Amino acid sequence: MPTARRWLALLLVPAALLVMAASGCSSSLGALPCMPPPYAVSPSSARPGESVTISAPEAKCDPRYGSDAQVLIVITDAAGMEVLKATAPMTDTGAFSFTVDIPVQTAPGVLAVNASPDGVDWCDDTGRNNRVGLGAAELERASCAVRMEPLTIIK
Repeated sequence: MPTARRWLALLLVPAALLVMAASGCSSSLGALPCMPPPYAVSPSSARPGESVTISAPEAKCDPRYGSDAQVLIVITDAAGMEVLKATAPMTDTGAFSFTVDIPVQTAPGVLAVNASPDGVDWCDDTGRNNRVGLGAAELERASCAVRMEPLTIIK
């Protein structure tokens, strides 16, 4: 029966792929991308002049950012104007903690906080680890959206 053969083939192909993966055969797709760990902003609201901490735990994968890794922190207002732009040390696994004083001239409202590895195409959706052997190559972000965390400035 042709239908029974098709069903058998549909069941055997995935099973064969699982056996290959378990035996150490690698896929032509490569390793899954290792994204930066999620970061948090604490507290989520502050007054101008108060301190806010932006931090992230270690990644659960192996991003290999290097011993001199930096995180780029950019805070923008609702009009898209930069309120703050700074770099801070980050571990090889993506962990960091950065405390900043909100500039006293910051207007009340919701700000957007972005924290991403500095100088790294952290959003690589090709399945390659692009953090190894980069040399002096120019880096461009892939097609991923930039993550933002809100920070509410109150009077």
